[in-house]
Amino acid sequence: MKSVLITFDQAHYENIITLLEKSNCRGFTSWTEVQGRGSHTGEPHYGSHAWPSLASAVITMVDESKVNQLLKSLRALDEASPKLGLRAFVWNVEQYI
Repeated sequence: MKSVLITFDQAHYENIITLLEKSNCRGFTSWTEVQGRGSHTGEPHYGSHAWPSLASAVITMVDESKVNQLLKSLRALDEASPKLGLRAFVWNVEQYI
């Protein structure tokens, strides 16, 4: 089992949910308003007067066999709108109940 954390501009929210559904990644938790800034090129997402956009985040637990296709789909979405920003991080899930 793997954990995939996806952070993205709020404009991607519906696309991310649709992508998870099409990838048969049923369970997830989302945060609709998070703040942050990309480590290399991304615009800040602070929700302030100077930087009004915000980001969102989704975490999902998926079978290891689904991770590569999910990342491939997320990469395609990011490449279609690179200025919005989208990142995904994968961790091993050691235990769960």
